[in-house]
Amino acid sequence: MKRFLRGLLLIVILIVCLAIWSILPWYGALVAAIVLALWLALTRGGRRTLSVTGVGLATLPSRWGASSVIVFGIAGVVGVLVALLAMGEGLQATLQGTGNDGTAIVLRGGSQAEASSVLLHDDVVLIAQASGIARDAQGHAIASPELLLAANLPKKDGQDANISVRGVGPEAWAVRPNLHIIAGRKFTPGTLELDVGKGVMRQFAGMAIGSYVQLANQRWKVVGEFDSGDAFNSEIWADRDTIAPIYHRGASSSSVTVKLTSPAAFSQFKAALAANPQLKVDAETTHKYFADQSGGINKVIKVVGTTIAIIMAIGAVFGALNSMYAAVATRSREIATLRAVGFRGTPVVVSVLIETMLLALAGGVLGAFVAWAIFGHYTASTSAGGGFSFTQMIFQFRVTPELVWNGLKWALAIGFVGGLFPAVRAARLPVTTALREL
Repeated sequence: MKRFLRGLLLIVILIVCLAIWSILPWYGALVAAIVLALWLALTRGGRRTLSVTGVGLATLPSRWGASSVIVFGIAGVVGVLVALLAMGEGLQATLQGTGNDGTAIVLRGGSQAEASSVLLHDDVVLIAQASGIARDAQGHAIASPELLLAANLPKKDGQDANISVRGVGPEAWAVRPNLHIIAGRKFTPGTLELDVGKGVMRQFAGMAIGSYVQLANQRWKVVGEFDSGDAFNSEIWADRDTIAPIYHRGASSSSVTVKLTSPAAFSQFKAALAANPQLKVDAETTHKYFADQSGGINKVIKVVGTTIAIIMAIGAVFGALNSMYAAVATRSREIATLRAVGFRGTPVVVSVLIETMLLALAGGVLGAFVAWAIFGHYTASTSAGGGFSFTQMIFQFRVTPELVWNGLKWALAIGFVGGLFPAVRAARLPVTTALREL
């Protein structure tokens, strides 16, 4: 019964430590490391722990095979976790960096995204008359009715993929001052000409200034490349009045994007739309709209990434347990001798934990470095674009310091779990039994 209670207490301690560790910020871990270093340097027990740890580390070359299981196993966990989360971070950053609080987007009431929204010509006219919208020098409302379509085009890797085609008018440039032509020119209204986003130009085949693209059985000429630094880099732009009848959309639009007189004017604009009984629409700032579009897919990526990491972490824990139990077994006589000359159990426990967690830290650093080296500037695309109706969303992976820190936390947690039970076993090793083997 006593042995059972000790085991239960050990499990409780493990759970509490992992719970605290999971929410600990980097500076909290730094404080913990400083406290440990001071204890090792200034106390008698700490100096004994350093002595035992030094002996253990000195034997690492002789058991490098077993130690490498810990290092490379944990490196795999951290590398996969950081890479998957970097994908979600990059997609989220792309969408959350799109739009601002000084512009608003209007969709049909109940629509969650542009792809499922249809606004009639009369709706567009009434929206442009709402208060809170900025006006140009001629007194015209700066409101951009836009039509979002999808086209299937070949990528440079030979695969076909859907791409967003946005029908726009001259107002589209006015509501997005961050979007600039970086090569060629803007398309001429009334013609079969296209401006292509920077991301599309890099990922899709046949995209070059002067080339022709087949859309809805029509040959469209690419005349310009634009860069917005956000989600619009994944789109192709055409004249709305030209492309709408080709796709049999008449005078309808998917959305209307407006420039507000100020960010504070959004409430006034939204209230004006709600007060008009002829309109059944929803409005949101463009910043919030695009940020919301990233929420669902980012959650999926995080769940998938964490699940895979947990499965791999379980394997890494068993690898660490096996390696450290073997290490304790080979050092049983040495540990027993130390215990016989007066060393208590605490230095033994801490020394085994330090050794395991140093190996885990090495694995974590290796895994994070590999993830950064491969995916730090990797450009990818996804077809789960929420508001983009399963069209390609082109974005860059983002290996942030926060992701690296989370990866290292996973590594050290695995090392702690993998080293705790062998460390306790070493501390409880019967002295007389081990000494008889000398």
